[in-house]
Amino acid sequence: MIKTDVVIVGAGPCGLFQVFELGLLGLKAEVVDSIRQPGGQCSELYPDKPIYDIPGILVCTGEELTARLLKQIEPFSTGMHLGEEVVEVRPEGDEFYLATDAGKEFMAKAIVIAAGVGSFQPRALRATGIDVVAPNCVHYRVKEPKQFKGKNLVVLGGGDSALDWVLELAPIAKRTTLIHRRDEYRAVDASVAAMRGLVASGDMDLIENAKVTELRGDENSLVAVVVASKDGDTIEVTADQLLVFFGLAPKLGPIAEWGLDINRKTINVDTEHFETSTPGIYAIGDINHYPGKKKLILCGFHEAALAAFAIKQRVEPGKKVHVQYTTTSPIMHKRLGVTPDAE
Repeated sequence: MIKTDVVIVGAGPCGLFQVFELGLLGLKAEVVDSIRQPGGQCSELYPDKPIYDIPGILVCTGEELTARLLKQIEPFSTGMHLGEEVVEVRPEGDEFYLATDAGKEFMAKAIVIAAGVGSFQPRALRATGIDVVAPNCVHYRVKEPKQFKGKNLVVLGGGDSALDWVLELAPIAKRTTLIHRRDEYRAVDASVAAMRGLVASGDMDLIENAKVTELRGDENSLVAVVVASKDGDTIEVTADQLLVFFGLAPKLGPIAEWGLDINRKTINVDTEHFETSTPGIYAIGDINHYPGKKKLILCGFHEAALAAFAIKQRVEPGKKVHVQYTTTSPIMHKRLGVTPDAE
């Protein structure tokens, strides 16, 4: 059980800045995100595209902004739980119990939802028989690589995740087949070259310009996949396990089941505390809604600051929360680990 002041759901720019604002007020945070690296939409959707509207920064990429925010929160030693999804939330007295799909449990005094447009969910494979074969034979993420040892493994996709896992699992699988709908890849060149090297040496198989149309098996196993080429030809590939990496799509996900006041795919909040309909649960960034809402990163930063003050008041209800300035406050300097004359 991890005990903390606040659990932040979402490691995008707003979630990371929320860590900073809470840290300035002496509050400890743990961050949970369903994707495997921090940055949210900045990492998933536009890591290399320029951003021009961050105050004081003429231009930076999504990846650079994420790196700056991670550097900024280093003094607060925040726990990062990436590649995990919060699947259970329930109040326990004045606190909240949370559990992730990786089995981690948290007790927190408050929750901040900073999930952008929602959690990024794997794009599902659509194929005949997918509802028939054993669910434990079709995977959209890898949790235990050892389970593929000695298996006939089929991997679908052409991005970094697909290529990374092909290269890692090919040496331990009985036979590995990569199937990609095109002959061009979104993965880095080094990974593509390494994969083609394994194909050339006979250590794995590659099928390009094709897609899986049918899964064959039953409720206990997967036996084979049927692959159709663009020319209409079909072949059957023996398969014990199937890995699907078609990218990620944003969905509200389990948050929709938390009993919050949902406005289409966003969460209604007030504009004083950015608190949801459930006291102690806050929402900032693109996922929240209020009159005049603008989906801008800088607006999410503003919301994070006000939410932090509201959470501080909730955690310490008998104490007045004073605004202190990082320029002059000795308390702020101590929390940031800087000296008063630091530049």
